[in-house]
Amino acid sequence: MDEEYEVIVLGTGLKECILSGLLSVDGVKVLHMDRNDYYGGESTSLNLNQLWKKFRGEEKAPEHLGASRDYNVDMMPKFMMGNGKLVRTLIHTDVTKYLSFKAVDGSYVFVKGKVQKVPATPMEALKSSLMGIFEKRRAGKFFSFVQEYDEKDPKTHDGMDLSRVTTKELIAKYGLDGNTIDFIGHAVALHTNDQHLDQPALDTVLRMKLYAESLARFQGTSPYIYPLYGLGELPQAFARLSAVYGGTYMLNKPECKVEFDEEGKVTGVTSEGETAKCKKIVCDPSYLPNKVRKIGRVARAIAIMSHPIPNTNDSHSVQVIIPQKQLARKSDMYVFCCSYSHNVAPKGKFIAFVSTDAETDNPQTELKPGTDLLGPVDEIFFDMYDRYEPVNEPELDNCFISTSYDATTHFETTVADVLNMYTLITGKQLDLSVDLSAASAAEE
Repeated sequence: MDEEYEVIVLGTGLKECILSGLLSVDGVKVLHMDRNDYYGGESTSLNLNQLWKKFRGEEKAPEHLGASRDYNVDMMPKFMMGNGKLVRTLIHTDVTKYLSFKAVDGSYVFVKGKVQKVPATPMEALKSSLMGIFEKRRAGKFFSFVQEYDEKDPKTHDGMDLSRVTTKELIAKYGLDGNTIDFIGHAVALHTNDQHLDQPALDTVLRMKLYAESLARFQGTSPYIYPLYGLGELPQAFARLSAVYGGTYMLNKPECKVEFDEEGKVTGVTSEGETAKCKKIVCDPSYLPNKVRKIGRVARAIAIMSHPIPNTNDSHSVQVIIPQKQLARKSDMYVFCCSYSHNVAPKGKFIAFVSTDAETDNPQTELKPGTDLLGPVDEIFFDMYDRYEPVNEPELDNCFISTSYDATTHFETTVADVLNMYTLITGKQLDLSVDLSAASAAEE
């Protein structure tokens, strides 16, 4: 271990693994270490007995739930946008050859007290029960504008500069009502609160286009894809990738103490009496607790069920977004469900998550609007975890720390953090213009 590396990555969470992979592909000499004896850190994937031990403190789960090894329960479940930045990043590193994806069945939103399918095209808008007949026409016109919008072609701009016009002003032009604005902003553009309404509309329009393009790509019923056997496959795929490029992975390394020189710049990492030297550190907040601050908490419920979520057209994998306004909350609530069709549970079993930014100390009561949508559950666990963000200055100490995972059940915020860190570490933007057909296994 007494070697010199350009970068040492601490923790094998999703963000750390993606960065380690990107840097390896760039030819950077990387050492990747984790204090745990398993991959994934906070975003690990557990079998049933591990889940039982974590939440119930018992060694073995009850037998009626099926074989422990048939469960792959992701602790940070997030769907991937089929055309999104994460999929592009995976293709860029060629890690897709180690993974198989499958399209996600459903994308839903909770509006006016009901779970409803998210319409994303003019055609779907006309069929949607979310809107009355006149609202459907208005929404259809708005979707058509978005679909035809091309940043480079002023003819498609309808006389508006979307880098100046706010989302609120753009939507007012089409006369859309509050519920429509809610589902477009939160379930199509995937904003996590309502601040986007006062910001330039370009971002929202591009997000809506991404949703529609992802939807079209798999001709499916949702724009999302998910790996078979769950996200636990990702860190392991990146470990294999890193090895191909000469990177080194070490699990089960206790302590992992980061060493600094007198100027406060990182010099290396010590574990079990040996020090590996490096110029830069990439890590999750748990490895440098004195360089991060707490920014909130996430409340979550994990349920094992024997049926799909009601009112989702029997979807075996689905996301339901509950916009904040529908519950008079400060932030959205997310419902995620996956099942044996993605090989994350035994036949006939479904795993559901409900998550939100905690506004109280009682996850059971706070998550009730989401857990009420699940129908009868075989087992349910409640949990809260703290979220942290870095407060250090990487240009002074060469420490690049990721932000804790948020409550969202899609990858958009996670991959934004990864790409931002990549630019800070390397000083360059990642080129994401890739051939998307490389992840076409998802179409099977």
